[in-house]
Formats: sequence, C-alpha cells, structure tokens
Amino acid sequence: QVQLVDSGGGLVQAGGSLRLSCAASGRSFSAYVMAWFRQVPGKEREFVSAINPSGTIIAYADSVKGRFTISRDNAKITVYLQMNSLKPEDTAVYYCAAGSFWSSERASPQNYDYWGQGTQVTVSS
Repeated sequence: QVQLVDSGGGLVQAGGSLRLSCAASGRSFSAYVMAWFRQVPGKEREFVSAINPSGTIIAYADSVKGRFTISRDNAKITVYLQMNSLKPEDTAVYYCAAGSFWSSERASPQNYDYWGQGTQVTVSS
C-alpha cells in the first residue's frame, strides 16, 4: 500500500514556473513507476510524464516535452514535476500516481494503482 500526497500547485502567469511534489508513504516506493497526470472538468485524465523506479527511463507527453521535467528522490520518497514556460492550456488538476510496471501502457491511468488527491494548477494569460 502506498499513500501519495500532491502539493505545489497554484496560480501563475503564462511563461512562469511551478514545481509540484508528490510525497509518498508506505513500503517499496523505490519499486514503483511514478507518473503525473492532469485533468480538466469534462475531459479524461491526461498523461503528462512517467519515470521508472531507478529514474533512468522517462517519458513525456508531446504537449509538455521540453518544458516539464520529472524527477524522483527515492531517499526522500518523493517525485517532482518541474514545470517551466507554462501556458494557459496547462491549467488542470495535476495528480501523481504509482504503478508496478513500466510498460507500453504507462500513459494509461489503468496502469497505476495508487493516486494522490490532486493539486490545482492555474495559468493565467
């Protein structure tokens, strides 16, 4: 069992930056694939980025590539999402997630077993 707590969201102007954090508790954090998703009302949850247990393999959605950076600190059992050059279309609730497998389904919410409560990111134009 893993418990995840998201934080770091807020209101920022277009072009600004935010860093999201996801603090985990429970056993075997270092064994999990960690990911970030986002969701706006009325739309499906959208994949943002994922990182494998050792931090050596990373995937990004095309929409955030070059602007967002995912990282993890297994000693601090925390995963981060550094978001730069934010755009109004990045506005969403951001969720971190933990899953057991790095697979071709890593961009699917069904690949993940545990979820944070979400943190709101609002980018003004």
